[in-house]
Amino acid sequence: MNYFFLSLLMVFSGGILSLFLRQRFTLMKTAGTLTAGAGCFLGLYDAVAKLILMKTCTASFKYLNTYTLSFQIDSLSAFFLSVIFGISLLAVIYSFHYMDKPEASLRTAVSYFFFSLLIASMALVVTANNMITFLLSWEIMSLSSFFLVIYDYQSEKNRKAGYLYFVFSHIGVMFIFAAFGIIHAYTGNFDFSASGIPDTAKMLVFIMAFIGFGSKAGVFPFHVWLPHAHPAAPSHISAVMSGVMIKTGIYGILRIYMLLDWNTQIFGNIVLAAGMISGVLGVVYALGQRDLKRLLAYSSVENIGIILIGIGIGMIGASSGRPVMAILGFSGGLLHVLNHSIFKSLLFMGAGMVLRKAGTRSMDALGGLLKKMKITGTTFLIGSLAITGLPPFNGFVSEFLIYMGGFQGVALEKTAFVFSLLSIVSLAVIGGLALACFTRVVGIVFQGEPRTAAAENTDEKGSMMLIPMMVLAGACVLIGVFPNAFIVMALKSVASLGLDYGRIPLAPFLQMTANITRGAMIVFAVFLLILAFRILLYQGKNISRSGTWGCGFTRPTVKMQYTGSSYAASILEFFRPVAPLREDHPGVRGCFPEKTHYYSQIHDIAELYMGNMIVRPVLSLFDKLRWIQHGDIHLYIGYILLAIVVLLFFI
Repeated sequence: MNYFFLSLLMVFSGGILSLFLRQRFTLMKTAGTLTAGAGCFLGLYDAVAKLILMKTCTASFKYLNTYTLSFQIDSLSAFFLSVIFGISLLAVIYSFHYMDKPEASLRTAVSYFFFSLLIASMALVVTANNMITFLLSWEIMSLSSFFLVIYDYQSEKNRKAGYLYFVFSHIGVMFIFAAFGIIHAYTGNFDFSASGIPDTAKMLVFIMAFIGFGSKAGVFPFHVWLPHAHPAAPSHISAVMSGVMIKTGIYGILRIYMLLDWNTQIFGNIVLAAGMISGVLGVVYALGQRDLKRLLAYSSVENIGIILIGIGIGMIGASSGRPVMAILGFSGGLLHVLNHSIFKSLLFMGAGMVLRKAGTRSMDALGGLLKKMKITGTTFLIGSLAITGLPPFNGFVSEFLIYMGGFQGVALEKTAFVFSLLSIVSLAVIGGLALACFTRVVGIVFQGEPRTAAAENTDEKGSMMLIPMMVLAGACVLIGVFPNAFIVMALKSVASLGLDYGRIPLAPFLQMTANITRGAMIVFAVFLLILAFRILLYQGKNISRSGTWGCGFTRPTVKMQYTGSSYAASILEFFRPVAPLREDHPGVRGCFPEKTHYYSQIHDIAELYMGNMIVRPVLSLFDKLRWIQHGDIHLYIGYILLAIVVLLFFI
């Protein structure tokens, strides 16, 4: 594991160098970007090599002369490391031109430091081989990402987003502590081993761990922090958090499933139900957003739902003795981990370019950006097509595998049949709603006419921001057209889940990928044929420009364009029971009506009811206990002594 630890050292050194060179802004960014980027590249190379060779490596170190910090890279770890280092490398490059404020030199240096710490800690999480190592790495990851969320700490809204993320992170880790505590109570050690644990305890461990890891992954209803924290962070950090960091929660669920070594359908039912709810509600709430980055954050909840649907199908297949169903479900879910990291990072980087150049994330203040931001608009369009699962892009491939796994389950009986059928229906609903959501985004933000002066005065300068976006857009097309190598990567990572299927035969899956490639080629051939036919028809013709038809209005204005709210209104009306709408619209009255306005907001029912049923009662209780905090040091010392006396009765 020498290359792995060397890559982490290089990444961390990039953050340290940034702090030392903070007074020389350009040199600081150059040194931090080159050093951390080189570390990510080395880590990516090492992870892909280990995944291809299916090589398992281990290492351990003494910690405080008492505990052992143990690490292991197997196929599953190598797959997640590939995602972590690959996306982080592009995010580091993107940050060079994105972080462009010399007056905030110290804050930028600190941001690079915590960014390098986040990359290293994510890599340590997916390689940790015992509880102590895992929890230590997990806590470093949570704290470093918290400081990145509050980068713009002058904003009260951003500070609140950071505090909310901090609270949910530590509530989640309490459940993980509880799960590990139960394991330790039965095994007597901190190793990842579940020998001697009864089935009832295994069930409790899985539920506790699923809540803890689900909180980090953004599973409904533990996702409340996500649409606040991701928009608050700088866009390259949003790309890493949404594209990579939340996947550590998925890794944790899979690792606990491997550890417990109990193929029961109950696990599959729990994961599949959570996935279906998260997928449908995530995209519904995304449809109701006007903030571009908040919309993308809710879309991450949707895609985590799709990943969980795949994993749930795999668990049901494993418990039902259906190897093909299990392999299709798990490999589809893991491939979607990779695919989502690619297109979601691309979309957040595109949103970052829009924010940098237009100065706003409000979609209703944008419009017509494709005319002046052609690369950003084109790459964002490719990311949008990929996230909706349309061929020939990468999102289609992973969702196709999950669909195939779901269809395998239709042949089962009783609850397995019902859950398999519901998974297929849910995927179809999610796909349709995602298509509506991203046609809305592309239409409102990049097409039409600029709605404000901010949208008119834009440019596309910043090559270090454009290059990662083009690479990610190319990856969306590459995986969609030639998925062979990437499906094999997912299959090799499935082999480490301990399903006792022996060596997974690749021939049937390679035939499937060949069919996908042929289909993608046909799509491209038809597209190029239509394009050539259009060029031929317009050859030699004079093309003139004029205003579009104004529907009877002689002086149409940009205010007559569709808004995001009006575009999605009919769909959101159908989902009103789970997405309540609050509207503020004073009526128009009299012959000479006064100026009016319209404001609408979609409420997240998890956040709404959590606030009413948990947060407000707890704050009310704390308000009633304020008399304890009175400033008398003697009574404070008395409290400490009283606590010690009480604890003596339990020790």
